[in-house]
Amino acid sequence: MDRHPTVLSVQSRVSYGHVGNAASVFPLQRLGCEAWALDTVAFSNHTGHGRWRGSVVPAAQLAELFDGIAALGVLPDVDAVLSGYLGDAATGPVLLDIVAQVRAANPEALFCCDPVIGDIDSGSYVTDGIAEFFRDTALVAADIVTPNRFELEYLTGRSITSVADAAAAAAALRDAGPSIVLLTSLDTAGDSLTMLAAGPDGAWAVETPRLPVTLNGCGDVTAALFLAHLLLGARLDDALSLTASAIFAVIETTQALGRYELALVAAQDELVAPQRRFVAHPV
Repeated sequence: MDRHPTVLSVQSRVSYGHVGNAASVFPLQRLGCEAWALDTVAFSNHTGHGRWRGSVVPAAQLAELFDGIAALGVLPDVDAVLSGYLGDAATGPVLLDIVAQVRAANPEALFCCDPVIGDIDSGSYVTDGIAEFFRDTALVAADIVTPNRFELEYLTGRSITSVADAAAAAAALRDAGPSIVLLTSLDTAGDSLTMLAAGPDGAWAVETPRLPVTLNGCGDVTAALFLAHLLLGARLDDALSLTASAIFAVIETTQALGRYELALVAAQDELVAPQRRFVAHPV
């Protein structure tokens, strides 16, 4: 590509820490993508801290902010829309309108949907209507979907306990609309985690060691890295390998520093060129 790919990222914002746009924009930029952020919430910090301040950005305000971008005549420059945590179900139709307007300006633009609903440990943590929006509406419009195990099970109605289950669920999700599905994490053994990507040319999986730490924002970084590598021309298996290797390095660095928030700046070189490469294999 002659220019830097441009991503419009529509997700949450925290002032302290790294989740949502505060987790995705920097990796996108570090990999050479332009990143424009539209924030769906404005919080002091992520809710994993147990207390926070701030509020959800009203859907009408989000639409107004996007209209301001569109009025500049720059939508043809957008190569992908990346969505994450929405905050309110009313934001869903606004997101789809944003995608439609971007595609009208650039028919080649991708929609990468991270269906943020919940996880295995906590269950659903979104407000009423958001999970249903992803399942019933957003999937049909998406080109790429990046669920975790809990979200993939919800979206497909399938139980996932193995890599074979994950591949079958990803195939079922692809039948609903998206061309590419990335399962961001699957517990396959006590000492490892698996990430799986499925597309038109098949499915691949990659394993990384399990690190004894639980951190917020890993899925947001993972979706951004994966999308960036695809936009930069990587094959699906290479995008999967590079993404898994980079997020492992970020988590490992964060653990080594004894931090609770992702050490994105400290590990920034790993985002671009992970020193330890985990190779994806066909499923």
